[in-house]
Amino acid sequence: MKLYFESNLQYQQDAIQAVVGLFEGQTKKESVFQYNMNGTQMSLIDGVGNNLALSEEQILSNLQNVQRQNEITPSEQLDGMNFSVEMETGTGKTYVYLRTIYELNKQYGFKKFVIVVPSVPIREGVLKNLQITHEHFQTLYDNIPIRFYVYDRNKISQLRGFAAGDNIEVLVINIDSFAKDENVINKPNDKLNGQEPINFIKQVQPIIIVDEPQNMESERRAAAIANLNPLCTLRYSATHRNRYNLIYSLNPVKAYDLGLVKQIEVDSVFEENSLNGAFVALESITATKTKVTAKVSIDVNDKNGVKRKSVSVRAGDDLYAKSAEREIYRNGYIVEEIDASNECVVFSNGDTLYKGQRMDDMNDEVMKFQIRRTVEEHLRKELKLNKQGIKVLSLFFIDRVANYRTYDTQGNEVKGKFALWFEDIYSDLIKHPEFQSLNHYELEKIHNGYFSQDKKGHVRDTSGETQADDNTYNLIMKDKETLLDMNNPLRFIFSHTALREGWDNPNVFQMTVDLEKLHPNEKQKIRCGMAHFKQFENIEYRVVSKVSDLTN
Repeated sequence: MKLYFESNLQYQQDAIQAVVGLFEGQTKKESVFQYNMNGTQMSLIDGVGNNLALSEEQILSNLQNVQRQNEITPSEQLDGMNFSVEMETGTGKTYVYLRTIYELNKQYGFKKFVIVVPSVPIREGVLKNLQITHEHFQTLYDNIPIRFYVYDRNKISQLRGFAAGDNIEVLVINIDSFAKDENVINKPNDKLNGQEPINFIKQVQPIIIVDEPQNMESERRAAAIANLNPLCTLRYSATHRNRYNLIYSLNPVKAYDLGLVKQIEVDSVFEENSLNGAFVALESITATKTKVTAKVSIDVNDKNGVKRKSVSVRAGDDLYAKSAEREIYRNGYIVEEIDASNECVVFSNGDTLYKGQRMDDMNDEVMKFQIRRTVEEHLRKELKLNKQGIKVLSLFFIDRVANYRTYDTQGNEVKGKFALWFEDIYSDLIKHPEFQSLNHYELEKIHNGYFSQDKKGHVRDTSGETQADDNTYNLIMKDKETLLDMNNPLRFIFSHTALREGWDNPNVFQMTVDLEKLHPNEKQKIRCGMAHFKQFENIEYRVVSKVSDLTN
């Protein structure tokens, strides 16, 4: 299948022109400088870089004009050369900043751009968007030559081409690839005649585009971005932590008013805002010569209601007392033993809780019910939407890979309990007369898990931020066309919560999650209300969750 893009959405044009307006008064002739690297440790290279001819006073004046046009309170002074664009999730943020690259080149002749991302899934999503929008942008911008690629420490010489290229050059790089002194890019390299590779980027004064900058606000990461010697830094996010020189804002309220956001539909397994279950999560264990303590998260009575808090416990402590006498902890929640070597806590009711695990009312029956409700709703949506050529996908975020796929003692792959439950539930539901017309594919082909693998090829839990995670995202991030193809039987995807940002897809997408186990960025996406790409009219999100605090 082929994805098509709408080129005349006014809110996207406004976001693009907000950036273009910052450089009002700059000419193409002024925007490019050529230099020769003769006299350095490198071979003779003619480089092409960006050049800013405007003064800070002119940039500030342009900034204030742009802010007035977009009904933003004008800045009294220039907060550095950082400029923030706020766009609600799913309104085409990536499309906007990629098209902004073409527009800045068309209007002013800028040629060097670096897209900095915080994680593997976002990196792969950006690369995929560069690929699938290429034909679209080539049509709009008279086939202007452009070269884009992902930074690869094993192909460090590609940075020489980035510096020397006379066309639009776009480099996509993960922040962790250059934020530390020991990174390859920051160390003298024999392939570059002893030069530090990062100097090829610094020389050209690239325009930096930061995707999800709230994940790169630490002092070290901010310094690393500044060390790239940017002409300016454009920051794109729905959830900015700091809105430096805000130039455009499409917040959730505006997005809703423009008809870009569909209200999220929540199907809660439990009563909304209920904290009546006994919740205990083991966060850490500390052992010294004199004592062993553990830090656990529990629900505590507070003057303003029930709050989830971390408390320190030792053997003999009673969670009933620690929770300010919450009745649910009255019986069986005395700490009998804290085992530092095995990283677990044993309670008087016989339960053992290991580090990273939690104990609550999220039992197997409840999780089975979540899967059943998701599958049932999925099938109903297929009946309605398949005839319109719209494919329905359901994504299950799970806490442990082993719950979906594991291995026996001989190393053979074995289905985990989630896979077995899913197949039983799907087999039962597809037999119903209502859904029999959807029974086209083999059961094992309609669901799959996408997880990182170890050196033996075994799937495993990971953080989501290491090289080992790269293979997790192939189908979800790199091959969306295959995933969205109606003839591809895959409908149900199981993924570890480490996927974090970057899992958006232009489609009807159901998610089944336990919100308490989600990464904060995932929670934020859901709480903000999922939006949809306007150019894909039929995007809708449904959440089958345990915690229904999504209206906050």
